[in-house]
Amino acid sequence: MRIRIFNANILTMKDDKIIFGEIIIENNKIQNIIEYGENSSYLDYGNYGLNSDNERVKWDRQIDANGNLILPGFKNAHSHSGMTFLRSYADDLPLNEWLFDKVFPLEAKIKNYPEELYWCNILGNMEYLSSGITANFDMYIFNEVSAKASRDSMFRTVMVDSINDFGGTLEQLEEDYLKYNEYDELLSFKLGFHAEYTTKKETLQGIVNLAHKYKAPIFTHLSETKKEVDECVERYGKTPGIFLNDLGMFDYGGGGFHCVHLTEEEMEVLGKKDFNVVTNPAANLKLASGIAPIEKIRSYGINVAIGTDGPAGNNALDIFREMFLVTGLQKAITEKADVLDAFDVLKMATVGGAKAMGLDDADVLAPGKLADLVMLDVHKPNMTPGINPAKSIVYSGSKDNVKLTMVNGRILYEDGKFNIGVDPEYVYNRVNNCINKISE
Repeated sequence: MRIRIFNANILTMKDDKIIFGEIIIENNKIQNIIEYGENSSYLDYGNYGLNSDNERVKWDRQIDANGNLILPGFKNAHSHSGMTFLRSYADDLPLNEWLFDKVFPLEAKIKNYPEELYWCNILGNMEYLSSGITANFDMYIFNEVSAKASRDSMFRTVMVDSINDFGGTLEQLEEDYLKYNEYDELLSFKLGFHAEYTTKKETLQGIVNLAHKYKAPIFTHLSETKKEVDECVERYGKTPGIFLNDLGMFDYGGGGFHCVHLTEEEMEVLGKKDFNVVTNPAANLKLASGIAPIEKIRSYGINVAIGTDGPAGNNALDIFREMFLVTGLQKAITEKADVLDAFDVLKMATVGGAKAMGLDDADVLAPGKLADLVMLDVHKPNMTPGINPAKSIVYSGSKDNVKLTMVNGRILYEDGKFNIGVDPEYVYNRVNNCINKISE
């Protein structure tokens, strides 16, 4: 496929400059970005242009962006896509009761319905696309189901394992690591485990051994609640981040999801590693876990990315809501309105997520990078006037502005319609039937 998007305002995220021009996409990569001259607009090439070999070729499609804004696709750096069947099933409960009394029992049942779980994953991918998300960092049960759903819906997914005392083995973890890093060009796999408080020390040490064997990073839920931290200190005399680091867990990098209750000692220690923090403000608020000290975490040189968490704990897989909460909450807890500039938050949702997920070829818009991008409709009341479009994305943008989402050079969502090879109504019916079936 050769696609030309012209008359576009382009925010490459290499810096905060917006250029007016066009993007040329060939197959799954950006071939070129052309900035128009100061007093010129787009050139009418007719039906033909030049490919990467400088050969004259016919466009498969030309799109007039009409001045809309194109930027790298958002990265949802922490998700549990298959949990769509649990949306609003266990709302307004404390985290431990929510997890152990509601979520875990139904997850035990869903394991008997892998075909239904497949459609729950498809639904999650659809919601990502409608939010301008082009890749997710997904941790959930049944890796094969998740992998197949992402491959079939043509969505980019970085999988991470959730081994714990309730399921999974070290042998299976290693097998999946090797399998899914060769499964499909849209998929990759990271070593991981659910959390320190659900995983015995012997298993944790085994994961460390695998990380050292493959020189690979490890990711986990980390310091999500004060209770989790206090109990780890009781067990090992150390906070979770220090305990895991002392095991050698992050010798090859990795990261923590949530990190609401990181201590400054942990920030200092982890800041010396290739460590990433993925913040999930909406879920942390809904489950009363607290507010992660993102501005302080960043001061230790730690990369920060943004995730939605799963639809059982957040309900909405909406990156726009997350971005506003990240900056708004930091301003509130520091009582400083100039803390955490909106453009820095936009970088977390794009470049920061790509770094955490190992997607270095999908972090910014540039020739040779993967064609994972989003076009936002700026001809809307919430984006007018266009004084600072980049900041407007964070402070007033919404899913309603997502006009087009492209993954790997394919337009999977455009003008409210999905192009993933399945009727959305069929997906909605399957997921509704799923929750009815397993909650009987």
